Amino acid sequence: MGGLNGFPGINMITTSFPFKAQFSPPRRLRTDEIPLVVDDFRLAVKNAMEAGCDGIEIHGAHGYPIDQFLKDQVNDRTDKYGGSLEKHCRFALEIVEAIVNEIGADKVGIQLSPSADYMESGDSNPNALGLSNAESLSKFSVLYCHMVEPRMKTVGEKCESHQYSLVSTRKACNGAFISAGGYDREDGNQAVAENRTDLVAYSNLFLADPDLPRRFELNALLNEYNREIVYIPDPVIGYTDYPFLENQCLNSQSEDL
Repeated sequence: MGGLNGFPGINMITTSFPFKAQFSPPRRLRTDEIPLVVDDFRLAVKNAMEAGCDGIEIHGAHGYPIDQFLKDQVNDRTDKYGGSLEKHCRFALEIVEAIVNEIGADKVGIQLSPSADYMESGDSNPNALGLSNAESLSKFSVLYCHMVEPRMKTVGEKCESHQYSLVSTRKACNGAFISAGGYDREDGNQAVAENRTDLVAYSNLFLADPDLPRRFELNALLNEYNREIVYIPDPVIGYTDYPFLENQCLNSQSEDL
């Protein structure tokens, strides 16, 4: 269930809506299959904890199955998992409840992207969706809610003039709130200083800088991020070959000798 391209065989999602990208045709999940998927999430979490993980983050963002159920642009179901905002949120909340019951709320976080349009999974009212998610999650007292900023619509598409803010969503959360989406060192610090979020998450910068906290501490230059080599099958290029700051300094000193 790793999204539309998670497996090359039959894809099962919230809808049979055809996407523009080239994937195998999806099959709509039957209502009676959905509890089995919920239990798959629970079992995956159980296995993760037995393997030694301290906790888990539920991926409910970026066009993956949970996000598809949440968004009215792609969720066209007419059963108890589609139609109203409450029904759109049912699948996500059933997963949260199952996982919280399995390992405890203090070990559970969730990532959501109500404003994003990844995999053509957008929503007509992301503000209401985000607020509803936050209020519902508070009933389960999860450890944190991790949300993607509205300015990030898709990969690399940043809209600074977006009017929707996560502040009201954050106020509705009773756990820690994490913001993500196009942050650098300066505006990340500013967001925390202005009390717009508790924590800031970094993805692209962390992929390119294995020692990002150290670079932020020193306000050092960052490696250049190359989106074209992210998540490609090559086991070396763009995966473990971004240099550490110390190695860059040593190489620079060697060149000066």
